Amino acid sequence: MIFIDTGPFLARHIERDQHHRTAVAAWRRLAGDGRRCATSNFVLDETFTLLGRRAGYAFAADRARGLLASPSLLILRPVPEDEVQAVELLEKFADQEVSFTDCISFVLMRRHRIRCAFAFDRHFERAGFQVWPQA
Repeated sequence: MIFIDTGPFLARHIERDQHHRTAVAAWRRLAGDGRRCATSNFVLDETFTLLGRRAGYAFAADRARGLLASPSLLILRPVPEDEVQAVELLEKFADQEVSFTDCISFVLMRRHRIRCAFAFDRHFERAGFQVWPQA
């Protein structure tokens, strides 16, 4: 299973994104491999908000409906204990300006034993996860 961060969701749909070409090719590979994908409701929140700002809110709502209904995407949700652990990671990575959403992602990935993240954000690597695709 692979965890999907915000960056790949955005880059897939925003042509002017610096990672657009890489994201589109990687999404094709994921679909072709039949690899199971997971993300979090926090990542989706970030994604829908940023898509709205960059591509319009009607576009974001359409993408949101599709992602929320996708049978191939497992949406992980934190429990209160996960949020407490994420705050601890927020403090641990304070010098690296890691977002709370990333910290929630790290906690959820550990709890669900997911070792690989589809991300353009090197914070995942610094937190001990494999980042895919490799730059």
